[in-house]
Amino acid sequence: MSKQDPDGDILAAGAVLWRPGPEIALVHRPRYDDWSLPKGKLESGESMAAAAVRELQEETGVAARLGAWLRDVRYAVADGRKFVRYWSAEARSSVDFVPNHEVDELCWVSPDTAKGLLTYAHDADVVARFAELGPPTSMLLVVRHAKAGSRDSWDGDDGLRPLSTAGRKQAQQIAELLPLYGPDRIVSSPQVRCRDTVAPLAEALGLEVAPEPLLSESSYVDDPDATLERVRELTAQPGVTVVCSQGGVIPHVIAALTQEATVSVDVDVDDVPSKKGSVWVLGLRDGALVSADYVERPGS
Repeated sequence: MSKQDPDGDILAAGAVLWRPGPEIALVHRPRYDDWSLPKGKLESGESMAAAAVRELQEETGVAARLGAWLRDVRYAVADGRKFVRYWSAEARSSVDFVPNHEVDELCWVSPDTAKGLLTYAHDADVVARFAELGPPTSMLLVVRHAKAGSRDSWDGDDGLRPLSTAGRKQAQQIAELLPLYGPDRIVSSPQVRCRDTVAPLAEALGLEVAPEPLLSESSYVDDPDATLERVRELTAQPGVTVVCSQGGVIPHVIAALTQEATVSVDVDVDDVPSKKGSVWVLGLRDGALVSADYVERPGS
C-alpha cells in the first residue's frame, strides 16, 4: 500500500538529477508514454528524502546526493491525490542504464531543452526552479545539537553535559538523514552535546569530527566576526560540509549569510528557527547563499 499523509494524499518524492553542464535526467515511462522527472512513491516507514534518493537509483542507475529542496507538487490521480516533493540532486556515480518495465529510456538534456520535452507542466515548473537556483558550488548542513540533559541537574562543566535519551534518538535520526546529502567533512563546536550529536553520523560515514571552538556560543559572544569569518571559510570549501553548533550561534549565522546573499533567499532574518536536533540545508555558489531549507525534524 502506498504511504499516505494525514490529508489522505499519496506521498512520493523525486529530484532534478543533474550532472556538469548542467544536464538533467529525464525518464520515459512506457506505461504512460510520458517524459518526466524521476520520482516514486514512499515505502512504509521511509522518509521523503530517502525515497527520492532510492527512486533516482532505481529509475536511472545513478547514485546521487541531495541538494536544495525545489518544490512540492500536488495533483489528482486515479485513486486520489498525489503529493510529490522534489529536490535538486547531484549525480555522483552510475552504471549503464538498463531499461525495465517502469522506465525504458533515459536522456540527459539541458534544463531549457527539458522544459520542452517534459509531458507535465508541473515538472517543467520544478525544472524552472532548478534553473533559477543553478547547481551549487558547495553545501553547508548546519545542525543544532540534539537535546541534552537539564542544566539544573548537571553539576559539572556545562561543556561536558551529555545528550539525553531523546537527544540520542535525534542524533540517530540525523545520522540517517544527512548521508543522503553526501557529506565530505564534519566540523563541530567542542561541547560534548555537539560532538555527540554528529558522532553517529561520523561513524556511519567513516569521517572524523573536526573540533572548531569558533562555533561555540562563548566564542561567538566574544568575537562574532571571527565566528562568521570561519563559517565563510567553511562555505568556500567545495562539496558538502556538516557543521554542528548551538542555538546562540546558528540563527545569527543564517541571518548573516542571508543578508549577504546576492539573490533572494526565503529566510526571515528576524526570526530564524533553530530547534534542537534541526538542520539548515544551505546551498552556496562561490560562497554566496542561493538556497536555505529548514528541516525541523530530521526523522520525519
